[in-house]
Amino acid sequence: MDHALLRVPARYYARLADVLVAERIDLAPVLREVRLPVDALTRPNAMLSLAQVERLLAGLRVRSMRTDLGFEVGKLLSVSAHSFVGFGMLNSPNVAQALHFMSRHFRLIMPSFSLRFVCTTEHGELHFSPTVAMSHEALLFHIEAIGMAGLREVRDLSDGRMLEAQLDLAMPPPPHADRYRALPRLKVNFHSELGPAVRLRVSGNLDALPIISADTSALRVAEERCRLLIEQATEAGGLGELIAMAVRESGDGPPSEEEIARMFNISRRTLNRYLKQEQTSFRDISRNVQHTLACERLDAQQMSISEIAYSLGFSDAANFTRAFRNIQGCSPRAFQRRAI
Repeated sequence: MDHALLRVPARYYARLADVLVAERIDLAPVLREVRLPVDALTRPNAMLSLAQVERLLAGLRVRSMRTDLGFEVGKLLSVSAHSFVGFGMLNSPNVAQALHFMSRHFRLIMPSFSLRFVCTTEHGELHFSPTVAMSHEALLFHIEAIGMAGLREVRDLSDGRMLEAQLDLAMPPPPHADRYRALPRLKVNFHSELGPAVRLRVSGNLDALPIISADTSALRVAEERCRLLIEQATEAGGLGELIAMAVRESGDGPPSEEEIARMFNISRRTLNRYLKQEQTSFRDISRNVQHTLACERLDAQQMSISEIAYSLGFSDAANFTRAFRNIQGCSPRAFQRRAI
């Protein structure tokens, strides 16, 4: 399954025009060069495929020669940039509840990433992880943009309070690393131990920080609107195809049903209901993708049978062989010999 099936809001990438204004770089020629309509970023509710985003970022890197585009775009993304999700956040009773609201509906902000938010009386922690594979260049851009946007959102919601924060970015120090270190009351770490992820930890009791614009009625409206938008996106996008893509792109064994439901910000029950409407199930999707990957890796003949088994989440080669034979009608070894 091609990750180009995924669609992300174009409004975030439209901020690139503001970042590049000092260089007098016009986005229109760049958009044409990467085979995008001139109004691709400015149409109301415009969406881009991840493949289109990757082409756009690659084209801008060549044209601008800048490495800090993600850093600068993230700085521009306030809470209000997030449409109905931002509306719900601004009408939440406190900062912790606003961040919980964002985590529940993060698929509407950036469906190529998931967000997990944990809060205690001493700190709040946001953990962002990619849900699909993307080019290295696009991954670095999004890591920086999401990290900086998260920092700005927390501080905006806190009514400008400079809360102590730690930002962990899974990337090498960029050429502009000193600009991170110049930000007030922020400790930044560049490393890869997280895997491809962003972690923002903010000190303090976020439950105790009220939001002055909070409105209970408006929050209910935002909650319902976001729920409907997620339902519509799920039904229109073909949830089975998106799950197949997520399972295929998983680099650390197949994700569980619980992890998939959390990725799409829905319950397991809702996940199963949608898949039943598409006349499939998580088990069938996972099994089919797993078998397709097994066939591809057997054809490539670059891994042993045991290595393929472990890469697909099997505990040993015997279990893998049994599952493969049940679908294919022959053993993995026989399949390999047949393909030669």
